[in-house]
Amino acid sequence: MKASVVDLRYKMKNVLEALRRNETVDILYHGKVTGTIYPAGKSRQVDAKTHPFFGMYAGSRKNTSVKAIMDKLREDRFAHLRKPHRAV
Repeated sequence: MKASVVDLRYKMKNVLEALRRNETVDILYHGKVTGTIYPAGKSRQVDAKTHPFFGMYAGSRKNTSVKAIMDKLREDRFAHLRKPHRAV
């Protein structure tokens, strides 16, 4: 089923009936799909082995720990701009 934002506001009963029939509801905004509502029992599980996000560091950082990768990502980006602190 496709429902506009106005339908969500004024025809929520129809949207809920579609969900009870195990239909997904595409939400339209200005005629374009901006989101999808899934029925409560319908599962949307992602397979981690085939999802591109989970293998993005597979080859380049094979022996690096997750902590080391995260520390590198979180390091201070502006450290090179700071002047060294002198003891007085």
